[in-house]
Amino acid sequence: MSTEATSTRTAHARTEPDGRLSDDVEQPLIMDLERDQFVAETSRPVARAPLSARASAGLWALRVFVVLVSLMVIYTFIAQLR
Repeated sequence: MSTEATSTRTAHARTEPDGRLSDDVEQPLIMDLERDQFVAETSRPVARAPLSARASAGLWALRVFVVLVSLMVIYTFIAQLR
């Protein structure tokens, strides 16, 4: 890609309030990266989303449900072996 096209693309780049490029600008820029640059860019950790107490409680309830159902499936599997 020529440097003229890159400079034109970034000259009109909009930034988010936290200083990041907006998604409609960042997506084409990421696709032009080398493989190792792409891996480094996409492997950065993402900050946790702020959740309300209600949403957090709902997620914990879902975790408990999944554990209980998993235990039921394991018990049923073992019971059927006999």
